[in-house]
Amino acid sequence: MGLSVLIIGDSGTGKTTSLRNFQPGEVAVINVAKKPLPFRTQLKPYNTNDYAAVQKAIFGAVKHGNKAIVLDDIQYLMTDQFMRRSSETGYGKFTDMASDYSGLFEIAPQLPDDCILYLMSHIERDESGHETPRTVGKLVHEKLCVEGKVTITLHTYVESGKYYFRTHCSGEGDITKSPLGMFEQDLIDNDLKSVDRIIREYYNFGGKTE
Repeated sequence: MGLSVLIIGDSGTGKTTSLRNFQPGEVAVINVAKKPLPFRTQLKPYNTNDYAAVQKAIFGAVKHGNKAIVLDDIQYLMTDQFMRRSSETGYGKFTDMASDYSGLFEIAPQLPDDCILYLMSHIERDESGHETPRTVGKLVHEKLCVEGKVTITLHTYVESGKYYFRTHCSGEGDITKSPLGMFEQDLIDNDLKSVDRIIREYYNFGGKTE
């Protein structure tokens, strides 16, 4: 059984840039927004905003030996699906969108034990300041609690021009979390390759990226 890791944060706070230290062959990147990576790299993302194509790409990447897979950003799967079905009336489309989106968090358990699926998402905040991964529609927002399906949720954080991941909950409304003892510091460099190594060492997953 593989592992899902949720990476959340506002646009421009370092989610995608955290991939900068991976080399080709160390990570498979599925680019839902179909935009260029924000750093110079030899990584070649696969571009798609279709759920079926995403799932096929994930299992294909595993078949070709990838142990780390990044899906960036997952909310665009839902928003693009919403736009394609915007002319439909009724609540049926929202039920379908909730089911398809929630299904992303059911993929990792089908993967080999040493595979980590990183799910990147923008965030939204309600009136009380509680944060959740961004979704579409009140029905979807109220029925889903996908952050409860993962053990690790890292939150981007920017201070004085430096980009970090928060590793522990900072207070009420914050869904950041990580297993006891995995990260010693509340703020770490937003280097997903380093995070990948730490997670593998913690769980003794193997398949390290050097």
